Amino acid sequence: MNTILGSIRHRVSVSNTTHLIWCGAIILIMLILAFLHHRWKGDDKKIRLWRFLCLVPLLIAGVHALIYVYGFPLFVTGFVPMYAIAVSALLPVPFAKRRIGYGISAALTGILTSICGFFFLGLSPDYFNHTRESYTDSFHSMVQDMDSYYILKEWKEVDLAGLEAKYMPMVQEAEQANDPAKFEDAVTLFCNELHDGHVSIQRQYDKEKYKSAFAPHEYGLAMIKLDNGDVIAVCTTDEVNKLGIVDGTVITKWNGKPVGQAAEEDVMDPGLPVKANAERIAAIYLSGMGGETVEASFLDESGKEKTVTLSDLGEPHTQMEALKAFTNCPEFGEEDEYDSLNKENFSTKMLNDKCGYLRLTAEGTDNVLYDILVGYLTGDHRQAREMFRKKLRDLKAQGMEYLVVDLRNNMGGMDEVGCALCDLLTDQDWYCQGLGIRKNGEYKCVSDHGIHGDGEFADLPVVAITNFTCISAGDGVSLYISKLPNVTLAGITDPNGCNQETGGFSALSDGLIYVGFPVGLILDENGVPNIDTGADLISRDPVEKYIPLDYDAAMKIFRDKEDYELDWAVRYLEEYSK
Repeated sequence: MNTILGSIRHRVSVSNTTHLIWCGAIILIMLILAFLHHRWKGDDKKIRLWRFLCLVPLLIAGVHALIYVYGFPLFVTGFVPMYAIAVSALLPVPFAKRRIGYGISAALTGILTSICGFFFLGLSPDYFNHTRESYTDSFHSMVQDMDSYYILKEWKEVDLAGLEAKYMPMVQEAEQANDPAKFEDAVTLFCNELHDGHVSIQRQYDKEKYKSAFAPHEYGLAMIKLDNGDVIAVCTTDEVNKLGIVDGTVITKWNGKPVGQAAEEDVMDPGLPVKANAERIAAIYLSGMGGETVEASFLDESGKEKTVTLSDLGEPHTQMEALKAFTNCPEFGEEDEYDSLNKENFSTKMLNDKCGYLRLTAEGTDNVLYDILVGYLTGDHRQAREMFRKKLRDLKAQGMEYLVVDLRNNMGGMDEVGCALCDLLTDQDWYCQGLGIRKNGEYKCVSDHGIHGDGEFADLPVVAITNFTCISAGDGVSLYISKLPNVTLAGITDPNGCNQETGGFSALSDGLIYVGFPVGLILDENGVPNIDTGADLISRDPVEKYIPLDYDAAMKIFRDKEDYELDWAVRYLEEYSK
């Protein structure tokens, strides 16, 4: 019970007080209307007035929508429970003079109000509508929103005012040019300095008409840094092949700079929480940086350095091809990425006669109400645990002796779903996360959630593979599963490095851009933010085994498009089981 009450307390602390007041006003008016009906039910004239007054909750909801939703209709989804309460006030109107009809409709209104009110109490969104403001004013307002609600302001040691001053000139320049792409560039640079995987930017403008200054060029190759420090060409095209650059060619300089120096100095900070992850993929981003031409130096077949001029070939594609190969996600960056990954969630198969495979792309089941009302509030997702139990038993019946859990590109969700899997892989209890409250920059845990050791598969050798696009609850599962003695967490990169609860959104000028940020506090057993990196950008849920990225591995990943990480995991388990 303490876990449930603490979880509710945590959610209430995250809810937006302003919107709760609006909702409270609607409910108060409805209570007054119920009282007036009791007093006036025998007076036809007053009942006609009462029916008219039943429109007041709807009027309040309409005013709320004009203030907080108008100009950015996407926000309406967050206020559906409150607006549903206002609409329900009209249910008793047709039955105002009928005792039984009024009693039934009033009861339905009360039930609907209770359910929607409960959900809105815990899920009242931190939505901020600045669409009617200018570029500069909305940018300033966004910073103020984050100053009040961004949950990691103290942990990240963020100087929001200093960052605003740093990037406001770019915003002013964008405003003078009326260029939404320049505006987005400024907001992106601001957000990237937070190094938070939960700080996201979405845009709604004509990207064909307006181009970002950071849009990549296409020079016919991508690059990747190997473990030995070499930077090699990958995903090369015929155009650069004719110049002597092929897959695996060592690139030494980019536009006259040593390639490592260029990657460090010239690549825009991608905003990744873990610095080592950003350094690993910096060469991929460098491969799209330059002008109409760029000079590339490389080692030819004889080992001599040679310099050639690469021309912009038009529509960029090799950089994205490299990212898709590196993440083993063919839909990476595409509109259907979410749907495609979601279809794979919880899928299983046998990789060979002995090795089972379980894919986790998100921590959410088809039963959303159970996820929230039982899994999240109690910290124990029994339904998910039984689902995983059935899947693992099916694999065992097919001969499974060891298992690969694939967490790559995990989009997050409810940590409790991932903990339910861990329940089966251990016979011990482990602490996972605490739902917290932040007040005056200090943290307090109000609800402890963890692994409840079931033990059925505690002796099963497991490798969990992860990567830098494994985020949020996926980050959580990476950490929790790595605690178990029979599990090894592996990857070429560490997980993304963020685990707080999302929910804050600021819609900027004309709805061209909206920024999301975390507002709910998740703590570890030491009472500090769970997983999220501090100002040092060092991973707090690192992999236990780094999968080597040498020349041969790069060729398998980028040239042959093989799933090198999965193959490595299977070989590791085979050796482990000998």
